[in-house]
Amino acid sequence: MITLTEENLEHTIRRVIARMQDMKGSIRETAPIGIISMQNWEWPQGVGLFALYGYYRETEDRALLKFLTDWFDARIAEGLPDKNVNTMCPMLTLTYLAEETGRPDYLDLCREWLDYVLNDMPRTPESGIQHEVTGSANVGQLWDDTLYMTVLFVARMGVLLKDENCIQESVRQFLVHLKYLTDPATGLFFHGWTFLEGGHHFAKALWARGNSWYTAGLVDYLDMTRQPEGVRMFLLSSLRRQADKLLELQSPEGAWHTLLDEPDSYLETSATAAFAYGLLKAYRRGYLEEKYRDSALRALDYVLSQIGEDGVVQGVSYGTGMGRTLQEYRDIPICPMPYGQSMALLLLVEATKHGGGRFGAANEAEHAARAGRSGQEAAEYLAEGERSDG
Repeated sequence: MITLTEENLEHTIRRVIARMQDMKGSIRETAPIGIISMQNWEWPQGVGLFALYGYYRETEDRALLKFLTDWFDARIAEGLPDKNVNTMCPMLTLTYLAEETGRPDYLDLCREWLDYVLNDMPRTPESGIQHEVTGSANVGQLWDDTLYMTVLFVARMGVLLKDENCIQESVRQFLVHLKYLTDPATGLFFHGWTFLEGGHHFAKALWARGNSWYTAGLVDYLDMTRQPEGVRMFLLSSLRRQADKLLELQSPEGAWHTLLDEPDSYLETSATAAFAYGLLKAYRRGYLEEKYRDSALRALDYVLSQIGEDGVVQGVSYGTGMGRTLQEYRDIPICPMPYGQSMALLLLVEATKHGGGRFGAANEAEHAARAGRSGQEAAEYLAEGERSDG
């Protein structure tokens, strides 16, 4: 196991950030908007920006704040792409920058994009957000990516504007997506569902990165806003069920396969980092017990082994559309991506709070305090559910 020290974690964090900031395309892209270069406005860049802002909040590094504001100013000056589920992702970070800087132009843009989500974004039956992306309407389809790419933004705007309608809309989206995407046999999530063609889950892919959007996204969603207690307990029970299966499927190396239940598919670093981040933070918040942290720390070792001296996170799969066969997932090319950098960054920063980093000292106290309050209540509720299930 790699020793967690402040020195090696901070050094790795800086290398990962540097590579994310100047990331450029390394393969011939198939996405309509380039999803590798940090100079584009799409979902991978949005995920990266959110991780960078999180690190800024921990360190108050003004150079990072300047990078973020310069990035948004440059993209806005160039002209923004059409609004859809994936291009919505950078808006989450902009909500924080609007609050941080007090800039009305940032807040106005957030309001404009929120209005599109609430009033114009295409919907499926039961008012789920249809996973429309650049170049594809995906009519009648729900994807697990949507919760991270768009719904977190809606929830955050509810907090920023003190608008309860946004909070309740975010709750509805979590519940609708979990209703149609949860595999009842495993507690994992299918990549997608279509209401067309009689309704089905496409290839029935238990795709790792799609699952990890829930693991990583939920722990931040629970921090962003308060939900009705029954909803909160339901979301945590879904996390626990998923986490139990993840522990069962974790590879000897500490990673997870790109198809979680298909060991002949390759190990994938971005999902592994996102799972580890979610499990570590869930432990710190008192939602999960120590065995889940232990699993996450094994995954952290794997992720660290995939970070080169140049800071590039290796073993990351390219953007993955909805597959009609499982082989399509096995065939997705591997190349450095902004979300590989950002998921690793989120994990590394969280790891500093679990010993060895500047934030580590308070971790056990925080875990004990939370486990003694809401975390314990959640654990008791979940334990009661497990007893009733036999």
